[in-house]
Amino acid sequence: MQLTLLKCKLHRACVTHAELDYEGSCAIDERLMALAGIREYEQIQIYNVTNGERFTTYAIRAEGGSRVISVNGAAAHKASPGDRVIICAYAAMDAAEAAVFSPSLVYLDEHNRVTRTGDAIPAQAA
Repeated sequence: MQLTLLKCKLHRACVTHAELDYEGSCAIDERLMALAGIREYEQIQIYNVTNGERFTTYAIRAEGGSRVISVNGAAAHKASPGDRVIICAYAAMDAAEAAVFSPSLVYLDEHNRVTRTGDAIPAQAA
């Protein structure tokens, strides 16, 4: 049996651009991609905290150090500059792999600067 688990995420990234006529779907600062473990052309899910939109697209590289998060093409209808988003990638693995796997979690501020990283999400309190 294969399980699909959260592989990595950029938590509360701030959209810097929304380019309707640009080829490619979501440009992400390549340093942030590397830190999280997102590969170029990898399928990603974007959850827009600001407006509630949720959509699937793929990642492309933006210049390293630019802190760019650019939602492009048709996806540009679902996010605007200033929106806070969660960008996630998932991985399929068997039960043995899943038992020892930890995701790569990267938390960002409103300027897409890393505030912390982690590999576990605390249990939600009642």
